[in-house]
Amino acid sequence: MKSWEELSRKEQLAATHYDFYKDVHGIRPRWMNYDAMTEQELEQELDSLSKQAEVVFAEEEQMQKECIAKFEQHVTNTICMGAKDRATALRWIMDASQADGDWEYFCYLNGLPYGYFKEAA
Repeated sequence: MKSWEELSRKEQLAATHYDFYKDVHGIRPRWMNYDAMTEQELEQELDSLSKQAEVVFAEEEQMQKECIAKFEQHVTNTICMGAKDRATALRWIMDASQADGDWEYFCYLNGLPYGYFKEAA
């Protein structure tokens, strides 16, 4: 296996595209025939992928903000229904979830950013 420095520019572009595509779309582009592509074509693919990433990441950020607002409203409603404070409300909400005490999994289930409860605590 070659180190990054030992790869040709074309191989570096292909590797970058392969990993970046997964970051943007959640799957690796195993159908891409990088060997048949020129450096220029790979650069164009990366430029296109960068533009797609801007849109996808902005949509994800907006969705995450909406999930946070929805969740915080749920916490407020739980306090209004009898939880004495935020900590109690969070405990009740966790108990009612399927996360079984796993706050990171709870974040995933509710579209919250990982580490949300460490930051909010």
